[in-house]
Amino acid sequence: MSPEATPLARSAQPKAAPPAPVAGNWPRPDEPIRHVATKDELLAYYRQMLLIRRFEERAGQLYGMGMIGGFCHLYIGQEAVVVGIQDALKSTDSVITGYRDHGHMLAAGIPANAVMAELTGRAAGISKGKGGSMHMFSVEHGFYGGHGIVAAQVPLGTGLAFAHKYRGDGGLAVTYFGDGASNQGQVYESFNMAELWKLPVIFVIENNQYAMGTSVNRSSSEDQLYRRGESFRVPGLQVDGMDVLAVRGAAKTATDWVRAGKGPILLELKTYRYRGHSMSDPAKYRSREEVQAMRDKSDPIEHAKREIIDAGFADEAALKAIDKDVRDIVAAAADFAESTPEPAAAELYTDVLVGTY
Repeated sequence: MSPEATPLARSAQPKAAPPAPVAGNWPRPDEPIRHVATKDELLAYYRQMLLIRRFEERAGQLYGMGMIGGFCHLYIGQEAVVVGIQDALKSTDSVITGYRDHGHMLAAGIPANAVMAELTGRAAGISKGKGGSMHMFSVEHGFYGGHGIVAAQVPLGTGLAFAHKYRGDGGLAVTYFGDGASNQGQVYESFNMAELWKLPVIFVIENNQYAMGTSVNRSSSEDQLYRRGESFRVPGLQVDGMDVLAVRGAAKTATDWVRAGKGPILLELKTYRYRGHSMSDPAKYRSREEVQAMRDKSDPIEHAKREIIDAGFADEAALKAIDKDVRDIVAAAADFAESTPEPAAAELYTDVLVGTY
């Protein structure tokens, strides 16, 4: 018997690879249709994005003055994402995100005073001054936190979706995370369980192009992040996250899909942050020209402003009045945060969970 004919040799021969599966050969939603906004809707989107922008600019100033301690991650440039998605949600829905969370809280309807007071560690803050920038919560507003551990919110958001399904309350969970977090292992465990149990969850990747200081192209072998769920049969859509109407249209597609009981969906929102990863990041890994080009060509607020003027919904004077009103709200929130007292020392022992063994 020749060596090639032995059982061992035969088993060692290379085998023909099985046919490659065709990605996406399972039910998928239709491509989103860009939302056609009414006058009131578009003006509301503009005002909400402007509130987040002005709030974050003031937060950056307070951080520089030493009024805000610890970490502080600003949302400037990404406003269209949360404003477009939040408008498609209901009061029964839940939202959870990472540590870049100020904009999400404002979009959820939490007053600017309560958010700014939390940033400055005051007793009137939404988490009594204990959470700070990264760890704010408001169950009353359906907001289950900023979370400081990268991607920790993804399994938690999947758990929120499980709770909605278990209770049968008709709600869904929106779980935000970034392009850097999309490389973490628990994200894929969450995808698997969410699709296996058909959980009502929308996974939102806010792809702002840089995972802390590394571009998504350098850190991800598959940089088309909307495809990341395909191995688990979680359909994905890629959306212009600098266009609030495109985001709103995608949000409708996603919420309709999930509310119909079809399981999870993944949205990759292509967006951009103008500031560094955090206030301590000088952002030397990209050029000033790159940032300025994004501001000039793709700014979500300027984009909405042009839409409003072109549609004849308002003129420059009316939009300046909105900006002044928003600035007044933010200035009042900053004054409130500076003047309201810090928590009493006894608060150190409240809201602490103690387990018995």
